[in-house]
Amino acid sequence: MAKYALYARVSTDEQSTEQQINRLQTYAERMGWDYDVIEETMTTRKTRPKKYALMQSLRAGEYDGVCVYKLDRWARSMKELIYEIEELYNKKIDFISMTDGIDLSSATGKLQFQILAAFAEFERSLISQRTKEGLERARRNGVKLGRPRKHNK
Repeated sequence: MAKYALYARVSTDEQSTEQQINRLQTYAERMGWDYDVIEETMTTRKTRPKKYALMQSLRAGEYDGVCVYKLDRWARSMKELIYEIEELYNKKIDFISMTDGIDLSSATGKLQFQILAAFAEFERSLISQRTKEGLERARRNGVKLGRPRKHNK
């Protein structure tokens, strides 16, 4: 029997993970999974300790996959989402977002992810290209780049 982590997150004290958890558990039971619920509240962009611990557990092979109610419950930016899902994908760990229809355990879900990843790579290439062009333009205009040199006394 496959073991999954069901991850639910809310950002404020006034919100509840109850609806997310109910739907995740119904889905997990329909799929026949053994599962643990990981619930996170009151997080900031940089601190999500339960998600961090879950990623460590996923890396250690404690779960076959993770299921979230919606992609924005897992990640707060496209960059974060792509980076982490790519890691899970490469480690053959399933990632399922119920309401977004993404299921990396299926051929369709893998295709969807590969398309997302291709767009993310394209965006990174454009950013890199614009950065290099900007640095070259600054050099041509006489701007000294890099850290200031330390002067020995």
